[in-house]
Amino acid sequence: MSTPDDDRKITNTAPRGHYPVMLEEAVEILAPSDGETYLDCTFGGGGHTRAILGKANCKVIAIDRDPAAVERAEEVKREFGDRFVFEPLNFSNLDKLQTGGYAGILFDFGVSSFQLDQDDRGFSFMREGPLDMRMNTKDGPTALEYIHSVGEYELSTVLREYGEEPRSKKVARAIIAARDEGRLSTTADLAKAIEEAAPNPHERIHPATRAFQAIRIKINDELGEIERALPKAFEKLKPGGVITAISFHSLEDRIVKKFFKRMAGRPEDRRDTSFVQDRIRLGELITRKPILPTEKETKENPRSRSAKLRALRKD
Repeated sequence: MSTPDDDRKITNTAPRGHYPVMLEEAVEILAPSDGETYLDCTFGGGGHTRAILGKANCKVIAIDRDPAAVERAEEVKREFGDRFVFEPLNFSNLDKLQTGGYAGILFDFGVSSFQLDQDDRGFSFMREGPLDMRMNTKDGPTALEYIHSVGEYELSTVLREYGEEPRSKKVARAIIAARDEGRLSTTADLAKAIEEAAPNPHERIHPATRAFQAIRIKINDELGEIERALPKAFEKLKPGGVITAISFHSLEDRIVKKFFKRMAGRPEDRRDTSFVQDRIRLGELITRKPILPTEKETKENPRSRSAKLRALRKD
């Protein structure tokens, strides 16, 4: 059911410094309606949640495993009251939510601006801080603890598979050497060790970019979280409900693309040799190809450059 406010403009009302990626595109696909309930699986700064709540007289359940998101969620609660509920939860555990029958579910993968911009979280090589990198600062080993527990071969594999680092062996050797020589305790130390051992003067990105991504993905089990969450999210959707997923690198996008195609009864990729009669259509692809951020958005928020949005509607 449409509402009189369907044509109201979507604006970014998230806390200052936070840019919800592809805000207008995501909310347009979700098409919030009065009386419906939506699930924001990656609350972050609450930008997408606020936009959904501002678009219709609906309800949003939001989850996030980052303890720092709790305080930001309280601000949204004060503004929207009972229309908003927050649960401190990994999105791979969304099946633990007592609610269901969602009209729309949103995933916005990767690291939030808040996490990147806080020195003590250790996500960015541009800011010196402890080598933490945990999405949930109360659970699991830090990046430094992981590096101290791993061998060169395993670290090289992680850098290659999760960071798509072409010099994975060289970078892994440099990190282990810095560790063993007592030169590794901060993000700056890690970035320096990589840059000195494996500079990339012909590339636009910093030499440590892929390594930081790989270690972060590993210690937070980010790809495993996505693989476990998508089927549970689809199960929680009402018929006609929509899943919208925003990815930031090929590893995330590949998981989303294959799952959405499988639910739509289509071949998952070029290597899929399954018979047509064995495929079961449970949904419809809203996006045959991913939606990309506008030029205007990438200029205002360079972190959105690699974003890809895909959407699926449940039959």
